[in-house]
Amino acid sequence: MLSLHPARHRRRRASTRAPKIGLAIAGGGPIGAMYELGALRALDEALDGLDLTRLDSYVGISSGAFLAAALANRLDVEEMCRAFITGDSDDLAFRAEDFLRPAFGEYARRIGGLPQLAMDWSRGLLPGAPRTALFGGVVPTGVFDNRGVERFLADVFSRRGRSNDFRALDAALHVVAVDLDSGEAAVFGAGELADVPISRAVQASAALPGLYPPVRIDGRDYVDGALRRTMHASVLLERDIDLMLGLNPLVPYTDRPTGAAPRRRRSRPLTDGGLPAVLSQTFRTLLQSRMQVGLAKYAQQYPDVDQLVFEPGDGASELFFLNAFSFSTRHRVCALGYRQTLDDLRNRAAELIPVLGAHGIRLRPEILADGERTLFDGLPPRRTRRTETTARLHRALDDIERMIDTPPR
Repeated sequence: MLSLHPARHRRRRASTRAPKIGLAIAGGGPIGAMYELGALRALDEALDGLDLTRLDSYVGISSGAFLAAALANRLDVEEMCRAFITGDSDDLAFRAEDFLRPAFGEYARRIGGLPQLAMDWSRGLLPGAPRTALFGGVVPTGVFDNRGVERFLADVFSRRGRSNDFRALDAALHVVAVDLDSGEAAVFGAGELADVPISRAVQASAALPGLYPPVRIDGRDYVDGALRRTMHASVLLERDIDLMLGLNPLVPYTDRPTGAAPRRRRSRPLTDGGLPAVLSQTFRTLLQSRMQVGLAKYAQQYPDVDQLVFEPGDGASELFFLNAFSFSTRHRVCALGYRQTLDDLRNRAAELIPVLGAHGIRLRPEILADGERTLFDGLPPRRTRRTETTARLHRALDDIERMIDTPPR
């Protein structure tokens, strides 16, 4: 489902200035990230004149922060698909178990504090002593250990010419988390938080409460950035961009096809899934509603910016029930994101052609005309393997080619 907000009056650009394009990627856990990866692959193939690794600015939240950080580091969509979907990447070695290790250290720390909590509780029983509920401090703040996430990212961003330093990137990258003790958004990559390693910032932004413990950085605890806003698109819009692309996989589940009668049900009620299903639906509904309000406001506040936001549409309700770390699930979800995004581009082509054309981007008719095209059609088996040296050489040659092709200002 594509939300399109064309600019009411586009600013004039000098003929020598390339359009400034920003990309905002929301969270959504492993399932959401795989949907977004498929959507990115569709955009990469179907839009001529758009290089997703060469945009002006990026903002990422939660699982979307990894995708944004990878693109800003010029790790292209094809390589990420090879790492997470086909498994034939010679660069990224992804293992789901690294993200699902129980937080034994957190468990031990909480249990170790039990004697002190018991003493404090006993003192509260004395006459005149204040009584407070203390035993909540025994409950761990997260089920899984997210240090493996940080180690994986630190390795990815320290090889093949990439960087784990926001300040060393060619493009502006912002990763958003929430300061747990103040409830305020923390924008890593800007101001006083510019020196935090990218891997730590992504770890903090993806620290979904209950699943992963908060991440402590310089004495402050940070959690999932989606708790404050869904996409934090304003971070990009404030940079005077000309075109904003957004991805949001967090939409509520619906048990009715489009146009069905209000009382018609096509599956079992969500309450059969217990509290997790109810909470997930509540969270998704709130996030999407909040984002829609934000987009309407941004259209008024930034009338000279074209805004395109891609979300799962009808037929994507299976996302709600899938195993997040299953290999077959990753394939299905990524393929779904790919297919639905191509459908959006195909169905809205008449509206998109003038909007994208204003920024030097055109739709590739040969891609959109192929209604049977799949994610794997553009991912032939890899025949050659790159070493660290050849990968750096390829990156340098790409830089030289871009310098030659870019007109002088």
